[in-house]
Amino acid sequence: MDGSITPAPFYLPQGDECEVFAAAHAHGLPLLLKGPTGCGKTRFVAHMAARLGRRLYTVSCHDDLSAADLIGRYLLKGGETVWVDGPLTRAVREGAICYLDEVVEARKDVAVVLHPLTDDRRILPIDRTGEELQAGPGFMLVASYNPGYQNILKTLKPSTRQRFLSVEFGFPLPEHELPVVCRESGLDESRARLLIRIAGKLRGLKGQDLEEGVSTRLVIYAATLIAGGMGFDRAIQAAMIEPLTDDADVKRGLVDLVGALAG
Repeated sequence: MDGSITPAPFYLPQGDECEVFAAAHAHGLPLLLKGPTGCGKTRFVAHMAARLGRRLYTVSCHDDLSAADLIGRYLLKGGETVWVDGPLTRAVREGAICYLDEVVEARKDVAVVLHPLTDDRRILPIDRTGEELQAGPGFMLVASYNPGYQNILKTLKPSTRQRFLSVEFGFPLPEHELPVVCRESGLDESRARLLIRIAGKLRGLKGQDLEEGVSTRLVIYAATLIAGGMGFDRAIQAAMIEPLTDDADVKRGLVDLVGALAG
């Protein structure tokens, strides 16, 4: 949440998502990214913030995240009570990008705070200080969530979802995932291609034996281990099987499947 500007991290577009993001930013419109865990949403936001030359405040949302965590609060400093802006307030003041990762995990009062920033008012009321901040040029609110993972108790209400433009993400096609894995891990193409093939088969089990498919992030982890000298089977066990399930029977099935694919 440091709001730094960094060089654009490598990101390989899968479609026109970069153009949609740039257009949303140019018009001051909020953007919602939907897609499975580890498919590149966070990397995409970091890439676009750097391309646009905007500071980025990233907030990983969780069950205890409240509106005050985003807006700010009074704190004791040196015997005095001082107001300290939260990341959302800093982004509004600075004309930066605020990214709320897995926004549905946050407490319900967060949505109330976001509503006036996601319509034509583009304001952030701060009740504790009496301020009403007008979002300046360059401010953009980006949020993400995984609709396939969230249950009925944790989903975005239509009244909130319809305040955002939206882009859907999925796992990259093999021909797109290959250069990403090779670049990020240093693994050769032939072994990276096999990892991606195995990942594709494991992703096909989502909703059957697995709650989630293998993320591109995990494929890169496995490739990194292999490129560093770890055995192929051990790397897959550590990076592509153990993170997916704790069920011993399911893990044995996955090991057998990987063994058959690896030949």
